[in-house]
Amino acid sequence: MRKICGKSIDSGSGARFGDRFSTKDFTMKVASSIKSLKTRHPDCQVVRRRGRVYVICKTNPRFKARQG
Repeated sequence: MRKICGKSIDSGSGARFGDRFSTKDFTMKVASSIKSLKTRHPDCQVVRRRGRVYVICKTNPRFKARQG
């Protein structure tokens, strides 16, 4: 971890040795068309927020997606 202009900057991925699988960082998939992404899980819902179309899945958050 380095400090630049008073802000700490982490040069690594954030995961260290034992806590490699303990992080729950599910990144959002970005696709030009979400037609196939909405059928990945039965609980996936298509919502529109702030002018963008999202696929959300509350039971399995790894199926998050955004169109664009």
